[in-house]
Amino acid sequence: MTGVMGILLCVVVLPLLIIFHYVTKWKQTKSLSSEDEKMLEDLWASAQKMESRINTLETILDKTSTDWRKHT
Repeated sequence: MTGVMGILLCVVVLPLLIIFHYVTKWKQTKSLSSEDEKMLEDLWASAQKMESRINTLETILDKTSTDWRKHT
């Protein structure tokens, strides 16, 4: 009887424990840390500033050199 219990433990219980362990580890690493969120906010702000600067440069180029878009 103890042999059957040992086989069931090795075949059923231990693999389930291993799977549940790694599923919980995966879920923990799936979310963003506060540092990651801060970095994303900084990147978003930088991208917004760059977009504004590009729009300003395009406006200046449209006024000074109307055919600049043909060269790109």
